[in-house]
Amino acid sequence: MAADHDPAPAATRSMRILDLLEEAQGAPLTLSAIASALQIAKSSTSNLLSVLEDSNMIQRIPKGYRLGRRTAELGGAFARQFHQIREFFDICDSSDLLRSEVVQITMRDGTDSLYLARSEGSRYGLGIPIGSRLPLPQCATGNALLSRLTDDEIRELVAPIAPFPQLTRGSVTTVDQLLSSIRQTRKRAYAIDPNGSIEGVTGVAVPIDAWQPGDPPLAIGAALRSEAASKAQIELIGKELIEAATKLTNPWTLR
Repeated sequence: MAADHDPAPAATRSMRILDLLEEAQGAPLTLSAIASALQIAKSSTSNLLSVLEDSNMIQRIPKGYRLGRRTAELGGAFARQFHQIREFFDICDSSDLLRSEVVQITMRDGTDSLYLARSEGSRYGLGIPIGSRLPLPQCATGNALLSRLTDDEIRELVAPIAPFPQLTRGSVTTVDQLLSSIRQTRKRAYAIDPNGSIEGVTGVAVPIDAWQPGDPPLAIGAALRSEAASKAQIELIGKELIEAATKLTNPWTLR
């Protein structure tokens, strides 16, 4: 939106500051760097930063600014809106298999899989942090989410971002490779990502039915050490995730 047509330029610039700090991935940004990115005076930038700091949306440290604790609180509040995430941890804990694995819930956001919740199990260090994103074509939860779409819908969604980035040696990089993987996912009812997004990690995931109309598409997935992820283990985890997804489905929508 052009600046002279922006009905709330201060709000727009404040959101841009939060975006900049998110993109910095934890590295602090100085006042000068933020003002330069916004293309406005340092004095105006300082006023915006002061308001965001007072509300704990950002934090000032000796080397600049970074995201504040309030952003984490809002992220948690967003995730807790969805019934499946409120029930997720109890379901993982009640499963002999899943309680020992890193299990995560993601949602489809554009062409990304956005990580919303994480049960650590005893495999701490696998998977990726809450709030992170991976391209849908290159992670198990992303493939699980895509499996609910038709081939034509998948092509329309991901063709603009192809070829996909080569995250690892096993990454899917073309639409045709992706569709082949999705067809296998539909046949077995769970997606497998062998080292495609993180070297040494095999992801297994299934989609979750929306609890109510308007909920975003969600998926639940486990991160396994590839060296220990035998075909039999993957199959067991896949079946357990299907069972977990069933428990996370609104009983009033089951037929």
